[in-house]
Amino acid sequence: MYRTGSLRQGNISPLSLSACVALTPASGGEEMKLSIVIICWNDQKYVADCLKSVYGEAGSDQFEVIVADNGSTDDSVAYIREHFPQVKVVVNGCNIGFGPGNNAGICEAHGDYILILNPDTILRPNALEKWMAYADRHPEAGAFGCRTLNLDGSFQITSQPTPTVFRHLCKALCLRWPGRFIDSLQVDSYVGWDGTTDREIGFQAACTLLVRGKLLHELGGFDERFLHQFEDSDLCRRVWKAGYAVHFCSEAEVVHIGGVNRGRYPIRVILETERSKYKYFHKHYGERAARQIRWISLLAQALRYFGCRVRALMKGRAAVKAEIELYRVLLKWNWGLDPVRFVNSGEETDVGFTPLMSAAKISTEAMARK
Repeated sequence: MYRTGSLRQGNISPLSLSACVALTPASGGEEMKLSIVIICWNDQKYVADCLKSVYGEAGSDQFEVIVADNGSTDDSVAYIREHFPQVKVVVNGCNIGFGPGNNAGICEAHGDYILILNPDTILRPNALEKWMAYADRHPEAGAFGCRTLNLDGSFQITSQPTPTVFRHLCKALCLRWPGRFIDSLQVDSYVGWDGTTDREIGFQAACTLLVRGKLLHELGGFDERFLHQFEDSDLCRRVWKAGYAVHFCSEAEVVHIGGVNRGRYPIRVILETERSKYKYFHKHYGERAARQIRWISLLAQALRYFGCRVRALMKGRAAVKAEIELYRVLLKWNWGLDPVRFVNSGEETDVGFTPLMSAAKISTEAMARK
């Protein structure tokens, strides 16, 4: 069962502070405007540039930086402590996953705002100042996205509509084009929008997600049952349910290096996304939706499997061999799955790829951190 409101509250300051002074590390007893939580797992080659961009920022009021390390073996912790002694390092001891790892950092955060930031990100000039100034101007919103960029400066899609059964069906059928004309028919991106204007969004990817500190603590942080993907859409869904909106601030820009690798995960990791998908739809829409998502997933994977077969005839099997194997495994896994039984007990189809973390272990570790 999810831990609602289980994170330590800390001293949450009022949300009315003005963005008018230089952003400086907070010292003891001072009010905290911003807590930046960075997850780290063998990310030494990225985290140095990330931290340099954070401490090189000019923005508003006091801040603290918390790095939650998930058992790095590349000397990330030693490097951070030597070169950035002002950073508070939370050592989790092992790779407990994205959500639980971030939650460990959130537990130590006391800011009016908490920024969840990936280690492979670089803040563009004045990003924090613009981001928080926007948040201060919009008390009706509880979470905030930003304009995320690839290394080449192109727009990276990290702000998306809220996942629904209908949108998942449209995605399966590749029906994204109607969203260009009717906003309510947006599927998994805002077609025709390049992030240069402010707007409401369904959710922001957790590589760059700013949330009001008090609200994030009250919501209990990330739901630790989501091991890969959907943890951010779930959190933003709960922000909406709490009576707040999720906004996009176009002036704040952050470069996300790892975003270019989306969709290139190995089969074992993609199966974790499938597991998270069922947990998300069951949690927010019920048993019927979870079963509907299974049939939609089978439709999507069958169409793509046969599409790969056609491409293999044209280009040769070697060119699409990995994709054919991926969709074969996904079809087999989803075909034998009872979604409700899986969510309730963890029972699933054996396709030769063990979960990254067993359901029992997830439950045990979540209970241990209550």
